[in-house]
Amino acid sequence: MAHICPLCNGFQASEYRCETCGHALEDAGKVTDYLDDYSAYMEIDGLKLVDGYEHSVVEQQCAHVFYCHACQAQEVKLIQE
Repeated sequence: MAHICPLCNGFQASEYRCETCGHALEDAGKVTDYLDDYSAYMEIDGLKLVDGYEHSVVEQQCAHVFYCHACQAQEVKLIQE
């Protein structure tokens, strides 16, 4: 069975708040999309091996960057697939 990220596929919206100031966070995409110019087009599970989160493949999690426009903070959240 294939596991898919509900945020990447638009099945749900993110509703996270900034840990610094409490404002709503904007989903800025997968951590792996920022690796290089072509990573957004590569196989997702292969990229998870280098996303910096040791168990993201095994635990079927998708690491997303979230940005706060109020205080410019960035946070990474692991989204369950």
